[in-house]
Amino acid sequence: MNRSKIEWCDHTWNPITGCRHDCEYCYARKMTARFSGDIKFNLMQNGQYEVDGDLYILEHNFRSETGSALAYPFGFAPTFHKYRFDYLEKLKSGQNIFVGAMADILGEWIPDEWIKMVMDECIKYERHNYLFLTKNPERYWDLEDKGIIPSRENMWYGFTYASNQSSGWGSKYNDKHNFVSVEPLLEDLHLFNEHCFPAGEWVIIGAETGNRKGKVAPQKEWIDKILKHCDKYKIPVFMKDSMVSVVGEDNMRREFPEQLQHKEISEKVKARLEDKCCKCGKHMRKNAMIALAARSKRGEMPKQLCHMCHKCFMDLCEELKIRLPELEGLKDEEKKLPNDGL
Repeated sequence: MNRSKIEWCDHTWNPITGCRHDCEYCYARKMTARFSGDIKFNLMQNGQYEVDGDLYILEHNFRSETGSALAYPFGFAPTFHKYRFDYLEKLKSGQNIFVGAMADILGEWIPDEWIKMVMDECIKYERHNYLFLTKNPERYWDLEDKGIIPSRENMWYGFTYASNQSSGWGSKYNDKHNFVSVEPLLEDLHLFNEHCFPAGEWVIIGAETGNRKGKVAPQKEWIDKILKHCDKYKIPVFMKDSMVSVVGEDNMRREFPEQLQHKEISEKVKARLEDKCCKCGKHMRKNAMIALAARSKRGEMPKQLCHMCHKCFMDLCEELKIRLPELEGLKDEEKKLPNDGL
């Protein structure tokens, strides 16, 4: 699990890596080359991996001859990293997680079994939002028929639409959360024609990066067409930082769907951060309540007993004829007291 530099997500999780689309602008292929080590030597370490046809399976982190971990020991060849299946549990607060940032996990070459294991793991940790992205959206429908693609509020299924391929995306896949990633924007895309179906529930736009020969710079009219379509259907638009040089910072849009703005926390963290008022029972953040503490003798450290909401604390002070102490967090509540106060 990595805290992501991709602007539209918090973390990336890569239980599957590698791809066979062979896109000439692919950032992931270049990145794996930097962290693969000597692939020919790695393939000689038979005891460290299994093979399924031309696919690789790692039960444990692959170690180089020096003992260091290799993230991509087989380069960009499709690889299943089973040892990464405990990563979601480590994130205690809810995050927007891009699943498979270094792969197309919906590629035709990926076994159904691998995808089901990934989906089942996501289902176990409902506090996170999961975002999937593929250039092969037809696989979603195939896996849905097999009962592998879950329909949940925190599951977002995306389609990379870099060129005018025929997908039928907007008309076929509207019963689950879905989004479109237009990165890199290489041409005027017909998905955003005036009379097309809405292009998902969220649209991400990015310009091509790197120094590839033949690199495409997006045209303003292409972008305006996408924005007009999205505004017509009230679709949030997120522009990646690569678009600043194209549209200017003042015209950047960094919008998220409502679901992806909501962050859950685990029960363990919630228990540490929240409590209920010991008088009225209302659940609140502890830092928005009064902590009641007691000690039995001078010099002893006070022991925290419970928490009380501001209103109940003020009522208690009034009931017991205790002069209200000077507490910063109670200033607004004090203004609501009658003039004769406490």
